[in-house]
Amino acid sequence: MKRALRPEELTLWAKVAATIRPAAGRSIPKAPAEALAVAAKPPASPAAPNVTRTAAPPARRVHVLQPIEPGRMRRLTREREAVGPRLDLHGLTQDEARARLIGFLRRAHDDGWRAAMVITGKGSRGDGVLRRYTPEWLASPDLRDIVAGVAEAHRRHGGEGALYVALKRRSRD
Repeated sequence: MKRALRPEELTLWAKVAATIRPAAGRSIPKAPAEALAVAAKPPASPAAPNVTRTAAPPARRVHVLQPIEPGRMRRLTREREAVGPRLDLHGLTQDEARARLIGFLRRAHDDGWRAAMVITGKGSRGDGVLRRYTPEWLASPDLRDIVAGVAEAHRRHGGEGALYVALKRRSRD
């Protein structure tokens, strides 16, 4: 048994139907007049005296990682630019892996490396926890000042189970 459409669904459908053009020889079906009248009425709200609404908290701003520039990516995959140090996160817990990742990239940046490789592994079913969370960790405020970009490694360097991390130049203090 079909249920009757709710007023907000009817309103939405009317908007969608207004944007289409019917096929040749066809016409747009008309919605029942009483349904449109119901859809036009605002929903009745329960009477609540002096209810103050608080604004929703601002959405958390998520920093998005930039991909590595195409020319630099080509140099890394063809090994024309040194990939630099490598960090293998296999067998670590999330907390251990994050701490090691931050320390590793800070040291690599301090040593003057411009790129590093982070090996996360693929996980048992291709959806490993470390593989999923490493890009989030790289976008965190802890590393935002040194990470220039991230990309999946070439097949010969580990493919889906590894990441190239491009590092920003060191400031000349």
